[in-house]
Amino acid sequence: MATGVAWRLFQSNFKNIFMMEIENPIAVRRQVSFCEVIHDEKVIVEGVEAKKVLRPDDFQTTWDSSCIPVIIDPDWKSIKAIQPHVVVDAIIAKKNLGTNLSEAPLVIGLGPGFEAGRDVHMVIETNRGHNLGRIILKGCAEPNTGAPGNINGYTKERVFRSPCSGIFKSSLNIGTLVKQNDVVGHVDGKPVVAQIDGVLRGHIRNNTMVTKQLKIGDIDPRGNRQHCTTISEKARAIGGSVLEAILRKYNQ
Repeated sequence: MATGVAWRLFQSNFKNIFMMEIENPIAVRRQVSFCEVIHDEKVIVEGVEAKKVLRPDDFQTTWDSSCIPVIIDPDWKSIKAIQPHVVVDAIIAKKNLGTNLSEAPLVIGLGPGFEAGRDVHMVIETNRGHNLGRIILKGCAEPNTGAPGNINGYTKERVFRSPCSGIFKSSLNIGTLVKQNDVVGHVDGKPVVAQIDGVLRGHIRNNTMVTKQLKIGDIDPRGNRQHCTTISEKARAIGGSVLEAILRKYNQ
């Protein structure tokens, strides 16, 4: 979601944006996640490049090279240093981890866990369905359903989770076509089995320590490999809503 927002804003000529990450981000859809720069130093998603930087002083140089800087900053100290016009909490933690109205003239929260008018100025609905992308000026987004979105009639079957705590390993590349009951990886020797046919749209990095039932991969039943390297319709919609929210505030 965060990458979809950043990509949409960058393509709308909001070039001076930056992203803050934790030290060891775990992404499933790694080929369309700017957080991968923490591991790879540089990532390109649909023509937009992000680079890892070490300090806020590096932001300007990165902006000058038409890239999005990504910094390890779990405590959001960069906000105090930069004092941005807009802050977007795109953690999707299903709860507020500390975001508040004082962080910027416009503070936007994605999904449940925020209340517009109390801890953020605007909330963006992230639940798939009729209200996806709706901008909420007072109140909260819909509660977390705990179920993945429906694609071709499949919801929870699309996602594979860790059978136990341990180290995840897989020999399959993202984009591999798999069949139901194929073994797509292992956690401490225990097999992780595909529940449906489709394309392996994403999985976490090899040798990542995981906890039991953690989401570690995603199968797209549509079977289109291009979906693995392009931003989802949900992320695009939410990115467009963030763009609208910014324009509502500043394009007056």
